[in-house]
Amino acid sequence: MGSSASRTWGGSTLDARRGVRRRRLLEVGLDLLGGPEGASAVTVRSVCRHAKLTDRYFYESFADRDELLLAVYDEVAEQAQRALVEAVTTTPADTPDAVARAAVRAFLGLLTDDPRKGRVLLLAPMSDPLLSQHALRLQLAFGELIRVQLAAVASRPPQPAPLEQRLTASALIGALTQLFIRWLDGSLAVTPAELTDYCVRLLLTSVPLARPQTP
Repeated sequence: MGSSASRTWGGSTLDARRGVRRRRLLEVGLDLLGGPEGASAVTVRSVCRHAKLTDRYFYESFADRDELLLAVYDEVAEQAQRALVEAVTTTPADTPDAVARAAVRAFLGLLTDDPRKGRVLLLAPMSDPLLSQHALRLQLAFGELIRVQLAAVASRPPQPAPLEQRLTASALIGALTQLFIRWLDGSLAVTPAELTDYCVRLLLTSVPLARPQTP
């Protein structure tokens, strides 16, 4: 006989129903975390209420509220990273302007297609210590992606020094993050096209900074 998880009730297995409930909880978590109140709106009670599930089903998928927060954040971060990697790997490496533009458009596309995701990635960590620490890992991953692109763009002699690449990539991540945060919260009144153009110029003009200085 099969396990209870694989048995079918009403045309659906227990595992399948658990998956559906988990998906519902994640969607509600995204709604709340990506909403105007951010992380403060996410509690076990509020999530269960919006998902129309009892707390029994919440704890079936997540140990606590923090685990749900991290799951929502990681899912959005993974989508952002996939979009960036796809953008830069499908654009010819010998066209630095096109590579930079593809990367910026991919990230802005994620923010504009679903503003909740932008708020989860950039705004929620500003008010929640757990997410703030967790977001550092994403910044490191994005920084490495930028470092690789700097190395490719600046591949002609003199070769950029590894330390200079890392420092420049870190500086760019900080600058780009602040730009996107201010754009998301409405304090930077520019169009997506204007923001894209500026970010592309910023990335391209930073390539000399990744080169070793000659006496």
